Amino acid sequence: MGSGSGSDSNGWNRARGLAVKTLLLIGGALLVKRLRKSTTRWDHAHFVSKALTGQKYSKDQASRDPDNYFNIRMLTCPAAELVDGSKVLYFEQAFWRSPQKPFRQRFFMVKPCPKELKCDVELSAYAIRDMEEYKNFCDRPRDQRPQPEEVIGVSI
Repeated sequence: MGSGSGSDSNGWNRARGLAVKTLLLIGGALLVKRLRKSTTRWDHAHFVSKALTGQKYSKDQASRDPDNYFNIRMLTCPAAELVDGSKVLYFEQAFWRSPQKPFRQRFFMVKPCPKELKCDVELSAYAIRDMEEYKNFCDRPRDQRPQPEEVIGVSI
């Protein structure tokens, strides 16, 4: 009986080893597939628009050099998507103590560069004519924001 349990144990060890090797092989194949997938210019444009979106503060820079820098809140959110897939972002800057009173507002358009240019992403900035209409754009519900076709003045 003692020898039978030893062969059972040996069989389980082989099965476990085979299962581990199989999992490692499948995991390695998935990793290689993931690493070989190339990113397109559109992927890069998407990454840039995601990185720009959100709230950012200049608190660290202002604390290091308070004579030359202020603590500024920069807020960016999606405003529209154009028919060619370009993303339009609304951007505003305000002093952190009064975020409801932005002193700079812009629209950014993020899109891939044309193939003939040696770049991945093109970022264009547009001034806003009626600053009061767009004030606190990101904080408003979507139905209270200016309509997408009004945002940048081109067909969307």
